[in-house]
Amino acid sequence: MKTITIDPVTRIEGHLKIEVVVDGGVVKEARSSGTLFRGFEIFLRGRDPRDAARMTQRVCGVCPVAHATASALALDEAFGLSSKVPPNGRILRNMILGSNFLQSHILHFYALSALDYVDVAALDEAGPDEAELRAVRRFLERGQLGPFVPRYKTEFRLPKHVNRAAIAHYVKALEIRRICHEMIAIFGGRMPLQMATFVGGVLSTPTDDGIAAFLAKLARVRDFVKNAYLPDILAVAKAYPEHFELGRSGSNFLAYGAFDQAPACGPVSERKRFFPAGAVRNGVLSRVDVSAITEDVARSFFTDDCAAAPGEGKTEPAVAKEGAYSFLKAPRYGKEPFEVGPLARTMVAYLAGAKPQKETVDGVLAEAGLRLENFGGTLGRHASRAIEAALLTDALERWAMELVPGEPACAEGPPPKEARGVGLTDAPRGALGHWLEVGEGKIKNYQLVVPTTWNASPRDAAGRPGPIESALVGAPVRDEANPTEVVRIVRSFDPCLACAVHVVGVRRDSAGDGRVVRVA
Repeated sequence: MKTITIDPVTRIEGHLKIEVVVDGGVVKEARSSGTLFRGFEIFLRGRDPRDAARMTQRVCGVCPVAHATASALALDEAFGLSSKVPPNGRILRNMILGSNFLQSHILHFYALSALDYVDVAALDEAGPDEAELRAVRRFLERGQLGPFVPRYKTEFRLPKHVNRAAIAHYVKALEIRRICHEMIAIFGGRMPLQMATFVGGVLSTPTDDGIAAFLAKLARVRDFVKNAYLPDILAVAKAYPEHFELGRSGSNFLAYGAFDQAPACGPVSERKRFFPAGAVRNGVLSRVDVSAITEDVARSFFTDDCAAAPGEGKTEPAVAKEGAYSFLKAPRYGKEPFEVGPLARTMVAYLAGAKPQKETVDGVLAEAGLRLENFGGTLGRHASRAIEAALLTDALERWAMELVPGEPACAEGPPPKEARGVGLTDAPRGALGHWLEVGEGKIKNYQLVVPTTWNASPRDAAGRPGPIESALVGAPVRDEANPTEVVRIVRSFDPCLACAVHVVGVRRDSAGDGRVVRVA
């Protein structure tokens, strides 16, 4: 047996350490470690509650809109405004969040994951009409390989013409992601860290010019998603069909849903959302029971009394805790680990009979020659993102046409002295929850349970591994010096350690000369 340590895993957001024990070319055991400390909950205490929708966006520059949305939903409940958000406010929230979904999904596949499947070094001469390819070619000729290396040596299977197209799409994706940011800025003021999503709705109002500009940019994004992104995913699926089985975390999936289609009041399980909420346990769909969510800290660098339901949670680090190996807590639903994210949303939507998701998934399954029970693992996550992107480009157009220029987009209400609120939505990476407690008009307690905390969680008190840890067990490792399959699986979850952990501390060497020897 041999232990392989990858620290940090590259082409993800933040610092994640993965350890796998390999025996006979197969992973027998895995450990996922978040190596930084999360402290956002601590410095939110004592702030004006309305600051939360601004400050929590600083958790992550990739998906700040999701944190603003979850925070605003929690504030809506605490301020008693959940049923009073104007239609324009609800729709604009959806449009801002949906644009962020698009940029995140496109970023994840092309900038973070595609190089696991696309051989950039195999590019030959580019023609005069292939500007994207010529740009990459210049990097290769000058030895400026920074965007593309280092990477593990691996087998590339895409046909030459498909590989060539994917390289061009890699470069084009950078432009499309910028356009998605511009779509957010039309109504959000800027991106990253948009300024519009707020308690009671959105602080901007729709105009005819703004709607027209949004739709013009959306048309370019839709063309890329449907004529580049989806075909590239299908090409990878055909070349690597076994990757639908590789990297399965189990059969438990959780989604809070996203994009309210009616006023967001009542339990999350009763809300009408474009991406529906649900919990799938062993293939059976049920409603989300928020009271079933807890956080375990048995293997986490937090004091034992931090183990609680999120609404009663604490954030008290214990960096010398025996047996701990991660600064991520271990969220559990009904005491079991659940995968969250695009694959979870797809499973929930399909079993819930959501027509647009089911029809699109069926089309991809037919194209790939698969059945639903085969739709999972590493490529199931990638395919689910592309499917969501295609669905959102159509939905965003509908929502934009529902806006009423000149009508209000935000309700107002006085800040409460004592209140609680829970904001549940789905971020691009999965189920996101913000729990807020207000006391004497200030934030008394604030807890975030983010997608990567679910997926990259360590073992719990019962020894149950988190989803990434489970997904790695059984994976082949053909070359211990190049554990390609390990990083392919991990990247398919799109871990965001910036969301899961937030504050860095450094340990200096024993000689005392100030040299930093390790980030911990």
